[in-house]
Amino acid sequence: MRWRSYVAVGDSFTEGMDDAYPDGSYRGWADLVATRLAAEAGPDFGYANLAIRGRLFPNVVAEQVPSALAMKPDLISFAAGGNDVLRRSFDPGAFVPRFDSVVQRLRSGGSDVVLFRFADVMSRLPGQRMMAPRVALLNRVVGEVAERHGAILVDLYSDDTYLNPLLWSTDRIHLSAEGHRRVAAQVLTALGVGCDEEWLLVPPHPAPSPWLAARAADLRWAGKHLAPWIKRRLTGRSSGDFVTAKRPVLGPVEAD
Repeated sequence: MRWRSYVAVGDSFTEGMDDAYPDGSYRGWADLVATRLAAEAGPDFGYANLAIRGRLFPNVVAEQVPSALAMKPDLISFAAGGNDVLRRSFDPGAFVPRFDSVVQRLRSGGSDVVLFRFADVMSRLPGQRMMAPRVALLNRVVGEVAERHGAILVDLYSDDTYLNPLLWSTDRIHLSAEGHRRVAAQVLTALGVGCDEEWLLVPPHPAPSPWLAARAADLRWAGKHLAPWIKRRLTGRSSGDFVTAKRPVLGPVEAD
């Protein structure tokens, strides 16, 4: 076991939305991975989750990457850019070289780095014609950068299991508890660490809803989730405003 410390960097995907602890705080795949690594490494294992929902790539780089590098962990997970591709202002020409340079910085510090090709979330969302090519670009860049800098790649996009809506929360964007467990299992597998086999179990794919029921569900989703998202875009706000990192200091993992 060569990892005695782990720092998670990113946005809501890494923060753990929507996999809640009993107290309402979020757990997510990163906490699950840290708990498993701590079981292997012993009580001195250290973990910090710096991820904050809604963060764009430049914010993640400016706010979290320096802190992660200063902690000098053995392992860093880096997942960012998903929020950026949803913005009209997304500039691939600027994003691609900066993503490469950030991963190079993380690797040059001596840490092993985990990167992700994101699962296909656009299949259930509006705007697929514009967004899907951007997501494809992001995933392609992540794969190329991982190979170039010797990072550990977790390829969620190639896993068709994520087409099961039960792996996603009611907002259709964030993972459900089952989804987070599956990601944790895939990260641990990529690291060569065993995990609870139940984390890979997936509930049966639900039968398609009748057309009218599906459209009614779409309307409820739009009112509860899409409209507030649009409002935040128009007002320049983020879901992560006033949210702080849940584990800002590198320290021992607490048992669930």
